[in-house]
Amino acid sequence: MKHLIALAIKFVIITLVLLVILTWAFDVSFMNTLMISLALTALSYAIGDILIFLNAGKPGNQSTRNTIATFTDFIMALAVILLIGWLLTGEFAAMVAPALTSALVLSAGEWFFHQYVDRSVVPWYNEYKSAKS
Repeated sequence: MKHLIALAIKFVIITLVLLVILTWAFDVSFMNTLMISLALTALSYAIGDILIFLNAGKPGNQSTRNTIATFTDFIMALAVILLIGWLLTGEFAAMVAPALTSALVLSAGEWFFHQYVDRSVVPWYNEYKSAKS
């Protein structure tokens, strides 16, 4: 249940940011923005928040894990918005500025979302004890 709540929060954040930047500032259609939001939410949560964030360093070193996962989320957001935007609109060059702007804003938010994931979704992770110690 905690993962579903986190996914819903992430979807709302991504959708709101993309609506402001893509739809209002760069005139991308609402449906295209919604499709990009859905794809980015699923990929970013599975890869950036669960796979990379939890495995990018020692459990107690949240800052390192957060930095690596945030950078990965930036690259992933840039790629997903650019590629899906290009496929949906047919205009690659016109999607570069919106994708870059959106990725920067989203990655700033990801820093705080990772802290939420650490505290509320996987709080047991920081209490992990290695079998080697």
